[in-house]
Amino acid sequence: MSHSPLLNLPGPSAELLDEITTALDGARKFVADFDPELVVTFSPDHYNGFFYRLMPPFCIGTAASGVGDYGTHAGPLNVDADIADQCARAVWESGVDIAISSSMDVDHGTVQPLQELFGDATARPIVPIFINSVATPLGPLARSRALGAAVGSYLATLNKRVLVLGSGGLSHDPPVPTLATAPPAALDRIVHGVPMTPEQRMARQAAVSQAAHDFAHGDSSLRPLNPDWDHSLLEILDEGRLAELDGWSNEFIAGEGGNSAHEIRTWVAAFAALAANGPYRTADHFYRAAPELIAGFAIRTAVSNA
Repeated sequence: MSHSPLLNLPGPSAELLDEITTALDGARKFVADFDPELVVTFSPDHYNGFFYRLMPPFCIGTAASGVGDYGTHAGPLNVDADIADQCARAVWESGVDIAISSSMDVDHGTVQPLQELFGDATARPIVPIFINSVATPLGPLARSRALGAAVGSYLATLNKRVLVLGSGGLSHDPPVPTLATAPPAALDRIVHGVPMTPEQRMARQAAVSQAAHDFAHGDSSLRPLNPDWDHSLLEILDEGRLAELDGWSNEFIAGEGGNSAHEIRTWVAAFAALAANGPYRTADHFYRAAPELIAGFAIRTAVSNA
C-alpha cells in the first residue's frame, strides 16, 4: 500500500479521504481474516532514521522505534528480534548483503500502514526492513527483487501466518532533498541526522501541506503524476511478471514516475517475497491518482496460490 504524510494533515478533500478509507477497509478485512502472527515490512525512510553519514541500501531491524512524524506512533515497536536476526542470516546466505540495526528509527513510511491496518502500530510482532528509496546513488531495482525473494524463502520455513507489507508511493515527486539538491540548512539533517526541533517539524508539515495544495491546484513546478506508468507497474505485479522489472533503470523510474517513485522498490520486494513460494493472485485493486497527496496512491492485497 501507499503511504502519505498528508493523510494525517489538513488539506485533502473529504471525497478523497472517504475513497481511500473505503479501500483501506477492504485491506483491513483482508488482514483481519488472515490474522497474521508476524508482519514483515519493506519500507523507505525520509531522512528520519537513515542519513548520508551512513546510508545502507538495505537494513533489517532487530529493534525499532517510531519517530512520531506526521502524527504516527512514537516509541518502541514490537520487533521479533530472534526472527529478524535469523532472517538477516538467511538473506546473507542467499547472496544478498543487508545491514543490521539494533536501534532502528522508522518514520511514517513504516508506521502509518501498521496503524491503518491494525489501529495500533504495536499490535503484532514485526520485522522491519528498510530499503533506501530516496538517497542517491541508488542500487538497481533487481537487487530489491533479490532481497524480497531471499526474505520470502526464509519466511516459508517459519510455519507462521506472515503478512508481508510493502509501503511506498507509485509516481510522485515531492520536494525531498538529496545530497546534490539540499540547501545548506538541510544538510546537517540529511547528512548528520541532526534532529529537528518541534518548531522545525511543524514548519516542515506546513510546507508539505502548502506544496500539496499548490500541486493540486496546478500551481507547482513539481513533476506531474503518471497514472499510465503506475498502471503499467500494477499490471506487472498483478500478473507476476516481476523479472521484467529488472530492466527498469533508475533513470527510467525517475523519468517516468518522479524521484520518489523509487519507493516502488518496497512493492517489488514484497511481491518477490510472495512469489518466492510460487504463483500468487491479487485482489483489492485500488488506485487513485491523488494530486492532493502528491502521489499515485494504490492498495493491493495478494495471497499465494499454494
